[in-house]
Amino acid sequence: MDSQPTQPHVAAPSLGHPGRAVIARRLLEAFIFKDRRQFGSRSRGRKLTRECPICGFEGRFLSLERGQRLDSRCPGCGSRERHRLQHLFLSEGGGWKLAGQRVLHFAPERYMLKLMRGNPLYVSGDLRQPDAAQHIDATSIPYPDGSFDVVIANHVLEHIPEDRKALSEFARVLRAGGLLLLAVPQNHAAAETDEDLSVIAPMERFWRFTGYDHCRMYGRDFPERVAAAGFEVTPYTRSPSDQLRYALRRDEILFVGRRL
Repeated sequence: MDSQPTQPHVAAPSLGHPGRAVIARRLLEAFIFKDRRQFGSRSRGRKLTRECPICGFEGRFLSLERGQRLDSRCPGCGSRERHRLQHLFLSEGGGWKLAGQRVLHFAPERYMLKLMRGNPLYVSGDLRQPDAAQHIDATSIPYPDGSFDVVIANHVLEHIPEDRKALSEFARVLRAGGLLLLAVPQNHAAAETDEDLSVIAPMERFWRFTGYDHCRMYGRDFPERVAAAGFEVTPYTRSPSDQLRYALRRDEILFVGRRL
């Protein structure tokens, strides 16, 4: 692996603490469109004070569904669990791992678009997302070899029939030693990935792969699939105390691949 020069310490960018009007609006939206019982007196014993590492909000988070996702969404910036996990990795140690890096980001999260606004080294792309800057097919990326230092693709691969081809493209456009950040729906109880491209009925896809347009449900073999494309793969998670503090899912993993 090529040695890389040490990046200067650069503090993570911040969206700033949200104003009361923003928080009030999101609370109202959640009350109307989500589970109203999350704001009742009976819910107070089930709701904990959480902290958002992205915008700095501290307080009660919003529910997307019952169960483990009781406190999923930050009222301040709208981030969800995997967004906060990614931000914790990128800002770990007080720095910002994307500082001075050429970044290609597929299906960009809105909070990342705000953080990276005006950065000429940041390229957002997708086939469907309207706020992505470029229309890019992950299986045929229109950039030369080694064009980027970082590629980010969270909850993208499960939508792509030829996911191995996309992984090969990620490896091609990354420089040696570059980083690939991936998150996917994963069944940790299954050793092997469940995929069947002959399944086209939306409801059958939903129940089998957890999404109407998903092509597969990844198993514990997902890191091997990424490694086969030319990466050294490391899973990134946080401690139980951090999962509680930042309202993270216990089974959420950010896979960090380093281009060989």
